[in-house]
Amino acid sequence: MTERPTALVTGASRGVGAAVARALGPTHHVILGGRDESALAAVAAELPDARPWPVELTGVTEADVAGVERLDLLVHSAAITRMGLIAEQPAAVWREMFEVNVVAVAELTRLLLPALRRAKGQVVCVNSGAGQRANPHWAAYAASKFALKAFADALRQEESEVRVTTVYPGRIATDMQHEVRAYEGGPFEPEKYLTAESVARAVLAAVNAGPDAHLTELTLRPAAGPVN
Repeated sequence: MTERPTALVTGASRGVGAAVARALGPTHHVILGGRDESALAAVAAELPDARPWPVELTGVTEADVAGVERLDLLVHSAAITRMGLIAEQPAAVWREMFEVNVVAVAELTRLLLPALRRAKGQVVCVNSGAGQRANPHWAAYAASKFALKAFADALRQEESEVRVTTVYPGRIATDMQHEVRAYEGGPFEPEKYLTAESVARAVLAAVNAGPDAHLTELTLRPAAGPVN
């Protein structure tokens, strides 16, 4: 038997991250990154070859990744959103958004670059439609996602042997979407949103594109419902 490739997925305790982990489960050894250790353990129990990696991503250090010598795939799925008008959001909100959505991504990638280089691996950034278009009430979140796009674009050019893919999903039927709809004062309508499993399949499409193919960007929107 050949050794399974190794994937590390952040935000793996729920939503898109958990769906990506389940999609990779049949073929990969999956490291499940996140803060909720019990939720990570529950996802790991579903998979044939997975282990929880409880971590605070905004404080990740070299010691946290010391055991990862070779990494075939790094999927950045963890993210937060804080909606509000520019006039009403103080600097602390912007700093929190950028710390989680950009700085933590950049630092974890930096720490894992030696392992990614050894495997000639791949980095997938789960971005957002907000990373392509900014709307009212979304300024801080959209700015962080535009910054995430810039990070991925630069990484792709700097690391010639590491494939880098950005996935831009529209609205997804996750806990985050419940929060968004509560802010917007509208009902949660899952039939109008993408499922987490559909986003996971998009990630798999990039992973399975073949050694001669580099799928750099992938946009997907709900077949019904809002495009942003």
